[in-house]
Amino acid sequence: MKSHTARLALCEAALWLIGLVVLVPFLLVVFNSLKSRGEANLMNLSFPTKFYWENYPTVIREGRLGRSFLNSVLISSLSVTVSVISSSLAAFVLSRRRTRVTRIVYYYFLLGLVAQLNMITVIRSLQAVQLMNTYAGIILLYGALLLPFSIFLYYGFVGTVPRAMDESALIDGCKPVTAFVRIIFPLLKPVTITVILINFINAWNEFMLPLYVLNQSKKWTMTLAVYNFYGRRVADWNLVYADVVVTIAPIVVLYIIGQRYLVSGMTAGAVKG
Repeated sequence: MKSHTARLALCEAALWLIGLVVLVPFLLVVFNSLKSRGEANLMNLSFPTKFYWENYPTVIREGRLGRSFLNSVLISSLSVTVSVISSSLAAFVLSRRRTRVTRIVYYYFLLGLVAQLNMITVIRSLQAVQLMNTYAGIILLYGALLLPFSIFLYYGFVGTVPRAMDESALIDGCKPVTAFVRIIFPLLKPVTITVILINFINAWNEFMLPLYVLNQSKKWTMTLAVYNFYGRRVADWNLVYADVVVTIAPIVVLYIIGQRYLVSGMTAGAVKG
């Protein structure tokens, strides 16, 4: 009994240490975003002697974060929508039709988890179809990049749904697409929320793709706005930190709201496949 308690205590202590690895940098950013310029330049973890709340309005105004925020919301939301619709339908077909061809197609999609992205090819392809520096281009690009991991999660979860439900729907006169939309897809809620959260966070935090693909500042995302603001106000670390806090705040809130679905969705997606 004592050895079991000791192991639990050690595990808890280890988890606290791991949590501090994430918590300390987060607090460093938050505290320094509320300090004066001179105090923030010391870059320590001390509590602010005086709260400078005006740092945030200054950052939003000078960094033009309003437009960048709307761009990020638009691009991330539509990219997630494209990936959820495409990956759920693809995973349903690949999971239900277990043939050699569908198996090869499934593994082909999984290659996207490890294959490197060639930016020269991507840029040339977008230029060829006249989607360079457009919202549609970056949305479709994100949607394609998010497909492999989304299909991987959906594929395993669809395998846990009994085939009898498909057959019952078909007997009742439902077409395959109707059966999927009305019966199967609602059962995929846990993994769907997981896919939405992970893909939205990935799309929101992406930096390299919009840097290469979006050439107009009015189409920049939040990450590019932070990069541009840092280049102009590199000496004002209090404002830079405030800019970072404004950028990560929506993601932190979204994660807190949906964190209870993450574990269940990830676990269910890895059970079968």
